[in-house]
Amino acid sequence: MFNHLPAVLRLFSRRLLPSSPRTLTQTCRLLCRMEPVTVRCLPGEPKLTISFCLDGSNKHMLRDQDEALAKVLARISNSITKGQGKAKKSKKNRGHQPCETPEQSTVVKLYYDGAEVADTELNSAAWQDGAVLQVGDVKYSVQRNPPTFTTAELPASILAGFPVCPKLEVEFGNLQDCEFTWFKENPANTSPEAAESSGQDDSWTEVGCGRVHVPSNQDIGCRLKLRCIPKDGKNSGLAKELVSVGAVEAGPGMCTFDNRHAYTVKEAEWPAVRVMSYNILADIYAQTELSKNVLYPYCAPYALQLDYRQNLIKKELAGYNSDIICLQEVDKGVFTDSLTPALDAFGLDGVFRIKEKQHEGLATFYRRSKFQAAEPS
Repeated sequence: MFNHLPAVLRLFSRRLLPSSPRTLTQTCRLLCRMEPVTVRCLPGEPKLTISFCLDGSNKHMLRDQDEALAKVLARISNSITKGQGKAKKSKKNRGHQPCETPEQSTVVKLYYDGAEVADTELNSAAWQDGAVLQVGDVKYSVQRNPPTFTTAELPASILAGFPVCPKLEVEFGNLQDCEFTWFKENPANTSPEAAESSGQDDSWTEVGCGRVHVPSNQDIGCRLKLRCIPKDGKNSGLAKELVSVGAVEAGPGMCTFDNRHAYTVKEAEWPAVRVMSYNILADIYAQTELSKNVLYPYCAPYALQLDYRQNLIKKELAGYNSDIICLQEVDKGVFTDSLTPALDAFGLDGVFRIKEKQHEGLATFYRRSKFQAAEPS
């Protein structure tokens, strides 16, 4: 049975647990509730980071990899002592007379495989996956280099009937392995007061799963929430929750490209290749007086806004199921923050080249299941 349990559970079973099955079951439940301490440590980097939650406050420590473990543990202990001192001072200022008991430093220890890690051990070797950090009576399970989202953002504008593609970057993981769950805010909880308590479970209804979500007309007026769990196939990191800034808005209805999508429902079968070229109109050109009054006088001002147009562009590009997409007048920010994360979710990678002395350029996306970028000669 123990072959299927994490290292942290094995060390408790061998060293700290009695043989009673009842006690073992109780401790298994306790370990499942153990808070994590996340350690990021890479070879070749002089520093490592240690992150955990202590007394309701998130702690982030940046330490030298070749520093002795004793210094880190002492820093954690001193931090707790200072916090206790501030709490006593605050009570005294409010008229409460704190008990005059001498402050004692909190015992902070690191264990691995049931044995205490030596204080002289270097940080790079001490903080191993499966170790246990004990801070007073609280124990933390050490996760070294777990899958972690370094970037996670939802688009500012969300339209019903149009794909919502979050911008995501994961370290020590794979986006294809990550787990995604989408929720919509219950209509009764869309008031400003409810917005402050968006973390309540009864405020949200699950509406989908998958990296890309298409909200329906029933979602109009409701905010969206995405809960994503970073993974690398076997290991999972800390879940991250994103809540949209604004509510889902009504889309424009039937678009001209919807009829064309009827002919491109499936990808072209190899060796056939589908190629498309598109000028998507850079935002710097769409917002000029010439564009508004001469080139596109028939277009409503909101329809020329970049956030609105990006919804239409991403839906149209994805619906053609092209293998190669060549785009003109691409803003650099649009390529990085909008098109790349969106088309990556549909299996395409891209390259961008900016025009000389311009703020826009050319982008080419290719289906990675059929092509790969050649190294420049």
